[in-house]
Amino acid sequence: MKIFHVDAFTSEPFSGNPAGVCILAHPKVDAWMQNVAAEMNLSETAFLIRAADGYNLRWFTPMVEVDLCGHGTLASAHILWQEGLAGKDEKIAFHTRSGVLTCVREGEWIRLDLPATPDVEVVRPEGIVEALGVAPLYVGASRSDYIMEVDSEETVRGLTPDYTRLLALPVRGVIVTGRAATDEFDFVSRFFAPAVGVNEDPVTGSAHCCLGPFWGRRLGKEELIARQVSRRGGVVKVHLAGDRVHLFGQAVTVMGGEIGV
Repeated sequence: MKIFHVDAFTSEPFSGNPAGVCILAHPKVDAWMQNVAAEMNLSETAFLIRAADGYNLRWFTPMVEVDLCGHGTLASAHILWQEGLAGKDEKIAFHTRSGVLTCVREGEWIRLDLPATPDVEVVRPEGIVEALGVAPLYVGASRSDYIMEVDSEETVRGLTPDYTRLLALPVRGVIVTGRAATDEFDFVSRFFAPAVGVNEDPVTGSAHCCLGPFWGRRLGKEELIARQVSRRGGVVKVHLAGDRVHLFGQAVTVMGGEIGV
């Protein structure tokens, strides 16, 4: 079985969000996939197996299986094209816990079609200010996460969360976002998810399924450019499409090998 390490949402190695991509010849039990993800020790490892009309795709953090992972999907499509398992102009369909997700090539970019997960405003959760060390301008909740708007890009970049306090919140993770300081980007964000074993995710596709509708409403735009300002950092183009969000990203293969167990 082949396995790859791919940096997603970046055109440069050693930046963006690293994902494992494992191509299975036969189904494997959940415990085996969880062990491989723990061994890879990346924010997510994707497992692919051929289906009649595409690929079945599952994603595991080092601790748990997750319902949606944008950068793992992007990395998976990149590898299928790289390895000649999909035609260079072929649309790839992935069958996942979040329904059918598709990827196509558009020039140097890969377009992902993902479900939108818009937020609704909620009362500020108890403990969130203490966990993040900053008072929000706005707090909302999407299907999986809290989203918190703060006053500036500088504030987003300067956060030093208390991950133990974040663990007490009843959500997958917390998105913190603010307007970008320059005209190059519309907004910036960071994403913290200690509940699934990822204290800070470098570049989070699924978070942009919420961030896109959030900033689309505020800015009156359907096409946005975002930067996730983690230490590694990465760029995501976001196009709103009704109840779907199209994310555009790039990917780079860093290494590949075989699993011998």
